[in-house]
Amino acid sequence: MYLKLLCLLPIFGTLAAGAQQPELSAGTLRRFEKFPSRFVDSRTVDVWLPVGYDSLKKYAVLYMHDGQMLFDAATTWNKQEWGVDETLGRLQAEGKIRDCIVVGIWNNAPKRHTEYFPQKPYEALPKSRRKALLKEYRSANNPLFSGKIQSDSYLKFLVRELKPFVDKEFSTHKDQSHTIIAGSSMGGLISLYAICEYPEVFGGAACLSTHWTGIFRAENNPVPGAFMQYLKKNLPDPAMHKIYFDHGTATLDALYPPFQKQADDIMRAKGFSEANWMTRVFEGEDHSENAWKKRLEVPVLFLLGK
Repeated sequence: MYLKLLCLLPIFGTLAAGAQQPELSAGTLRRFEKFPSRFVDSRTVDVWLPVGYDSLKKYAVLYMHDGQMLFDAATTWNKQEWGVDETLGRLQAEGKIRDCIVVGIWNNAPKRHTEYFPQKPYEALPKSRRKALLKEYRSANNPLFSGKIQSDSYLKFLVRELKPFVDKEFSTHKDQSHTIIAGSSMGGLISLYAICEYPEVFGGAACLSTHWTGIFRAENNPVPGAFMQYLKKNLPDPAMHKIYFDHGTATLDALYPPFQKQADDIMRAKGFSEANWMTRVFEGEDHSENAWKKRLEVPVLFLLGK
């Protein structure tokens, strides 16, 4: 039923080294190609700096997954974008959010699912379920997973290698309260996993159209249950963290409401309130960068607002 929707997912977004630089509406971009790592394959990292970036000031940092989809639809595989430069540039110019830079981490297309799928919930599944999961297909002759789950390694790359580089290269606030992580779909899952695994590093997470099913069906699927059990044990302290969720109601997002409700119940039971947690539903919106672009302002204001 949902196979026709898979083209909407930001899966095959990685462009070759030397790819066209995006045209920006605001700010400037620093690109680091083939950024090396001991934990995962190298990839491109884009760092967006707002208009008037000043090394004498300190900036919060917003880390975003699927980095090649953030700035310019002319350079993306599906000709859609998040409009990060427009939204962040406007909100900073209006004085509505803290001074902030954005680190766009490109996905490694064939390994995107293996890097973004939360590892500890996966490892909590029975062995037979784990083996079956790795045999799931995105479409005919197109495996969903490219190998073993390696999201723990991906997070080590972010925390142990990329963040120290960003903090050294740019004028940033290094502390948890100024370090936010964000993504959509599988990027929403890995953002939530990141703030649970590294609560001392990330103070906020934005999880748009969180892909609670992990695969592309809800029936006979143990994955959401494993995620919920993980959240019950690992959600960070609500006194020091803010978490944002949302979803639309069309295309792939139509799968998410019952699972988001379960997550909301867990958030509430763990002491999260409107002061540090938001879940929004966007009626009629689908699973696409165009949809996320339209509502990006909402999580940005919630997590970075003055």
